[in-house]
Amino acid sequence: MSNQTLTLRKDLRTQRRKLSALQQRHSEIHALQQLIQHPKFKIAQKIGIYLDNFGELSTKKMIKYCFKMRKEVYLPTICNMNNILVWVKISQHQFNNQRFVMHRLGMLEPVATRGVHVSNLDILLMPLLACDVTGTRMGMGGGFYDRTLASAPFKPYRLGLAHDFQFLQQKLRRNPWDQPLHALITPTRSIRFQCQICQ
Repeated sequence: MSNQTLTLRKDLRTQRRKLSALQQRHSEIHALQQLIQHPKFKIAQKIGIYLDNFGELSTKKMIKYCFKMRKEVYLPTICNMNNILVWVKISQHQFNNQRFVMHRLGMLEPVATRGVHVSNLDILLMPLLACDVTGTRMGMGGGFYDRTLASAPFKPYRLGLAHDFQFLQQKLRRNPWDQPLHALITPTRSIRFQCQICQ
């Protein structure tokens, strides 16, 4: 990883941590409005989504909206055998009572149960550190989403969620194993990318 990439990662993490609770709430509300209007989300029934825990765009209102619209909600858990993500369906009761466990890497996961392969989902709402104008996604560095999506080239629809400052006009380096996004939602924008997987 280049020094430039390391510096960018550090700067973005710092900027994300500095967001106030009010800024986070504002971003969450406006991003939800963008998501509600997205045509792929409207027709999707099985929704893969994350629980924010590192300053990512908050997903709590999105999850509540999914339950309100009777969509199925799936959260990721890390499979220790191969370090890929499997997706566990949760109930509204489970979400409301916060029945989750803390993984050693710091993210919240559903209580251990059998999960499904990512290709069973209709749409995947993904966290990120940065995304560029071509749909290249910079994750947290663990490669979990890239490894998981490498085995699912056609489904689900990949929709990144980001704060506005995480959408970069500069191009990020895309490695052969990097899995690009179909689209990105920020509090102020909904962007579709003209990438290979989008055709």
